[in-house]
Amino acid sequence: MSTFARVARVVNTAVTPLLSAPVVGPLLGKSMTQISYTGRKSGKRFTLPVAFRRQADGTILVGVAAASQKTWWRNFQPGPTPITIDLDGVERTGTGVAKVGTKGTSVVVTLDDV
Repeated sequence: MSTFARVARVVNTAVTPLLSAPVVGPLLGKSMTQISYTGRKSGKRFTLPVAFRRQADGTILVGVAAASQKTWWRNFQPGPTPITIDLDGVERTGTGVAKVGTKGTSVVVTLDDV
């Protein structure tokens, strides 16, 4: 495991409980959440904290910083791939598609109808 992966694991472990903390959680919840997905090769279920942004069209944009050093987002190529995302304390389902462009890498989440 690389140094980057070890640091990311520590940060993810520290951030995850903060998302549900009484005071800090609502503040973090405006731009951070948890996603869950099944690995396309391993078949394992993964959950991790991510930064996100709501788009005007109702989709959710999950940014992937340092994408070349991360592999999770590749599970959404070519997509669409099932995903679960916690929004405002409610677990929502949808599909994600990884997009790689000149402005960076992101996973675009289209939510299922409620």
